[in-house]
Amino acid sequence: MSTSQNGSLLLRLGLAMAGIFTLAFIGLLSSVFTADMTQGYAAAINQAGSLRMQAYRIATNVMNTEERDIELYWQGVDSQVSEFDQRLRSPRLVNVMHQNDVFKKSYDSVVREWETTILPMLLHETSDTSAGQKSPASEVHAVQEYLSVVDRFVLQIDDLVKILEEDTESKIQHLRLIQVIILFMTLALVIRTMYLINTRVLAPLRELLDCAQGARRGDFSVRTLHTTEDELGQLGYAFNLMAEDLSKIYSDLEARVQKKTSDLERSNLSLDVLYNTIRHLSEAPLLDSTYGSLLREVEQRLGLGPGNVCLSEEFSEQPYKLASSYPVTIDKQRYCAPEKCATCIRHTTTTVLTIPNNTQGASHVIVTPIKDQEKHYGVLVMEIPPGKLLEEWQTRLLEAVAQHIGMALNITQRVLEKRRLALFEERSVIARELHDSLAQSLSYLKIQISRLEAALAKPDNEAAARPIIGLLREGIGSAYRQLRELLTTFRLSLEGGSLHIALLNTVEDFRSRSNVQITLDNQLDSHQLSVNQEIHVHQIIREALANVVHHSQAQHAKVALAKGAEGKVVVSIEDDGVGIPESAQRLHHYGLAIMEERAHTLKGEMRITRRPEGGTRVELVFPAAVSL
Repeated sequence: MSTSQNGSLLLRLGLAMAGIFTLAFIGLLSSVFTADMTQGYAAAINQAGSLRMQAYRIATNVMNTEERDIELYWQGVDSQVSEFDQRLRSPRLVNVMHQNDVFKKSYDSVVREWETTILPMLLHETSDTSAGQKSPASEVHAVQEYLSVVDRFVLQIDDLVKILEEDTESKIQHLRLIQVIILFMTLALVIRTMYLINTRVLAPLRELLDCAQGARRGDFSVRTLHTTEDELGQLGYAFNLMAEDLSKIYSDLEARVQKKTSDLERSNLSLDVLYNTIRHLSEAPLLDSTYGSLLREVEQRLGLGPGNVCLSEEFSEQPYKLASSYPVTIDKQRYCAPEKCATCIRHTTTTVLTIPNNTQGASHVIVTPIKDQEKHYGVLVMEIPPGKLLEEWQTRLLEAVAQHIGMALNITQRVLEKRRLALFEERSVIARELHDSLAQSLSYLKIQISRLEAALAKPDNEAAARPIIGLLREGIGSAYRQLRELLTTFRLSLEGGSLHIALLNTVEDFRSRSNVQITLDNQLDSHQLSVNQEIHVHQIIREALANVVHHSQAQHAKVALAKGAEGKVVVSIEDDGVGIPESAQRLHHYGLAIMEERAHTLKGEMRITRRPEGGTRVELVFPAAVSL
């Protein structure tokens, strides 16, 4: 849309200003022209008026005949005639008279009257006087003759003055008319310009300002009605286009913001559901009611119907229901009967199914597989309310919930397997401990009983039987002591006590049963050793302390557990006793051999050495289950 020359506001205002300037220039030019045309008129009128006065002066002098010296009298008249003639032919008057034919005609009439009538009459009188031929009667006659024509002559001069005055007034009237016309034209042009400014400038500017303020307030529906061909109309048209574009952009931004807000709300809802899912599935212990609470929350947050968590073993034809959010009063047989389980359980991808029922014709359900690490556990079945269409984010959220359920089931199975393995390992440890300690003691007692039977079979062999009975008593005491220690150890490990607590109880037990002052320095964390490692370390320390109490004759002993180099654990038992002999005998149940076997089980190394300051040092070094 281009601005035409006829519709240009600047052009119109420029033409109006040019018109005002032109009118002012014409008025000034007319004044100058009129002043130039009337230049000299005042002097000419004055000069003509002086002719009238001069004519009367001559008449006055002519009438004054009482002068005694006639010659002087007529000389005075002759002087006045000369003056009159000079004034009549003065350039001030002659120059004006030749500008107009009317002026020239009237002037020529006065000159002709002067030259043909007045001047000859006065020259004749003055010539007669100078010749001495003038009589009193002729003087009277000359005076009367002059006076008879002077009035007529003055009237001609008056006509000339009147013509000059009328012409001057006419020019002034024309100038006045021109000035009035120019004034009215200028006033009309000014009024037209003001109207143009008000209608084509001020009103559109006010309208544009109101529209701009509306746009600043966010109201992009405002439009200006001034869309003419001029500059402000072009500006209004451009503003309307801009407002329309801004309205579209604003609407698009509002739609995008609303969409982003909706997406954020869905994301927040999804995160909330996932958080609550993880929170429910992280509860310990994980009960079936936990899955029911989770189903009810998913049902409420996603706007779905009730649902079930159905599990099966390797697509078994007889799945079982782990949890359900259906109320007890609902007849679930109409859509969830055992014979219909195969319809849902066989799906390995998320699917929407239509299941016939007995009352409503059909129910729509979404079936989401529950799996973890390619292992299929079952399906999550949620009923879809009538007329509701699931969105993609709801489907993905159900898949995430099902995946977390699968992870929870996997973790539960692993925990159960771990507990089962721990139980088997604990039983194995108990069996080995019984074999390594109590079984050997019983074997020793069995051998001693065989010796006793052999001794008692001979008569009078009471003296030989008594040492055997002492050995039996000592063996039974040792076996009872070992049984008590084993029961203490097994009770601590089975009841879930930490290694530190077990060591404290062990140290206190040996301190109470002897005079040895035993100290414990444990610098290990409870999570750095496995349960199996804790049991073996505990048994090695107990066996070492038993040797200290029974064989070292020590007064002080120290048990220390510390972190070694390269992620290893260092366990040491020191005493200030007599020290281990160079060739240690394996007394009773071969305690040293059992300690070495335990160290080998820990994939470590055990060293038993004599201390330079006296006593024995037992050191066990093995790798920790957790990096130190």
